[in-house]
Amino acid sequence: MARSLAKSTLKKFQNQLEEEKERLIALIEEREREMEEAKATETASERNPDPDSADAASMKFEYMKEMSLERNSLDLLSKVDHALERVAAGSYGTCESCGDAIPVARLDVLPYATTCVNCARKA
Repeated sequence: MARSLAKSTLKKFQNQLEEEKERLIALIEEREREMEEAKATETASERNPDPDSADAASMKFEYMKEMSLERNSLDLLSKVDHALERVAAGSYGTCESCGDAIPVARLDVLPYATTCVNCARKA
């Protein structure tokens, strides 16, 4: 049976997760605004009509980069939400795979970690 985290340690991680959630939501909202602005610029009359131009390729690259960053942010937000659900359920800090305690040092680095180091290596 895994040891449970001290209340103060659990509260520290909960605060970190909540702050990270707020940061990610703000980041996602900002990216969405930027993408809307980029779409508006792309459809504006000053847009270069030649789809083979360097400007068009650059715009496409930037759009794809922003999409990738947004997907990564959404994935991380999902992990943070899951970790907060585990805090509420009382299972935070235990490995979802083997049930052992996740070392505090690992949670310091990845507060949304759901597996111990050994199980993470196996996956």
